[in-house]
Amino acid sequence: MADIYEWDPEDEEFWEREGKQIANRNLWISIPSLLCGFAVWLYWSIITVQMLNLGFPFEQSELFTITAIAGLTGASLRIPSSFFIRIAGGRNTIFFTTALLIIPAAGTGFALLDQDTPLWVFQLLAFLSGLGGGNFASSMSNISFFFPRKMQGLSLGLNAGLGNAGVTTMQLLIPLVMTSAVFGGGSMVLEKNSGTLIGTIDAGTETWIHNAGFVWLVLLIPLVFLAWTRMNNIRAEHVSPNIGSPMSSFGKILGMLLVAFLTSAVGLYIILPDPTGLGAPSWAKYPVIAGVITLTVQLLKRIPGEIKPNLERQFKVFENRHTWVMSVIYTMTFGSFIGYSAGFALAIKVVFGFKHIETDGVWDHSVTNPDGPSALTFAWMGPFIGAFIRPIGGWISDRVGGARVTHYVSIVMTASALGVAYFLREAYRSETPEDFFVPFFLLFLLLFAASGIGNGSTFRTIAIVFNKEQAGPVLGWTSAVAAYGAFVVPQEFGEQIKGGTPEVALIGFAIFYVVCLVLNYWYYLGPRAEFKNP
Repeated sequence: MADIYEWDPEDEEFWEREGKQIANRNLWISIPSLLCGFAVWLYWSIITVQMLNLGFPFEQSELFTITAIAGLTGASLRIPSSFFIRIAGGRNTIFFTTALLIIPAAGTGFALLDQDTPLWVFQLLAFLSGLGGGNFASSMSNISFFFPRKMQGLSLGLNAGLGNAGVTTMQLLIPLVMTSAVFGGGSMVLEKNSGTLIGTIDAGTETWIHNAGFVWLVLLIPLVFLAWTRMNNIRAEHVSPNIGSPMSSFGKILGMLLVAFLTSAVGLYIILPDPTGLGAPSWAKYPVIAGVITLTVQLLKRIPGEIKPNLERQFKVFENRHTWVMSVIYTMTFGSFIGYSAGFALAIKVVFGFKHIETDGVWDHSVTNPDGPSALTFAWMGPFIGAFIRPIGGWISDRVGGARVTHYVSIVMTASALGVAYFLREAYRSETPEDFFVPFFLLFLLLFAASGIGNGSTFRTIAIVFNKEQAGPVLGWTSAVAAYGAFVVPQEFGEQIKGGTPEVALIGFAIFYVVCLVLNYWYYLGPRAEFKNP
């Protein structure tokens, strides 16, 4: 499609004449592209459950680590991705970043063909899967430029919400395609019960786990073609005025991605246990994440040539304190959603799929629970609710105010997290943990729903607080910070489950939600708010 040099969606005549059609076309190609990004980023949450069911020779903590690696890398890649649109253009960015997803998807399929594939290969593929997580920042930044301010909550909610549906799509599609030889290859036999949307699959059944990677190629290849032929670069001054040729744009994107890959590798090496890394203590992951963020930004600032002045202009968002306030608040909503999505299935399997027996003060968590719920049957429901309620959160916020909606979301998330913590504690100390599954599950669904509504409300706040040039980079930046939830949550679950106290993770999250409640009230809702109830 032709590049667009004049673009003003706030002009109602222009919007009705041609702007709306162009914006909607770009949105409806952006959504499935983002959906595939989320699917490739987070499919390890389902694949690791099936690896456990098939008897792959890895510890539970190692499987949580695979998911966490993808989480940290995806979050770090969002930092450069936040600034791709101005430097490379919307069409160029969506086309190239979607095409890159083919690499981890195909690699995962081949690796899963053999149970003897070493752990480091899966860790490397999880590392590359972070590309899908990074795509969110550029996608949201791109769509924010296409729509008028009055439609920011709904349009961004649709892009994010339906894009996030990649988590649910993946959680439904992967268990289904693993039941048949749709892509050829040898089968494996389940050692433990598995499941799909329609119920349990008994141990001893054949499964084709490699389909979990190959299936995404069916969607990615046509989407790459659509992105190139039907999307647009907006070349207006406030969006992407000097992007150069497509090949130069791809080179800029690749170079900036490599910076984030480098810093992610350093951070993971410090955090991950021996023999993969140095095995820093548990508390070290938070300063390490801060260090990865800081190092990534500083290295990006030092990229020479034409990229540097573009980045310097966009980096002005860091001088605005509301960038940092909204980063914290958005972490409560999106960080929770993406983190719980990454760890929910494996947490169900580990907590409710085993009996927890105490003998002389020593706990045994290794006895299979035949009455436990199938993680693959239930885990999709939380992300499904969180993703599809997101546009509703944006729609409501467009009418009653983003900060007001965020306020009530914070309260609900705090209460829900404490409730989940209670039932997690009871289940992990019971020989019949399934007795506590229903209240645990319902409260978790409420937690997902509140996080989804809060995603929509924070979009609205950002659209009001920041001008049209800064809103896109801020959306990308806050999403980058929040995406570290996909690393922190599985890591916390894994560590606390290993220590026998899974409830501690949820109590910690609840405390964080209270902090966000106070920040939102002080800056955007209370009597001294600078932007009163935006």
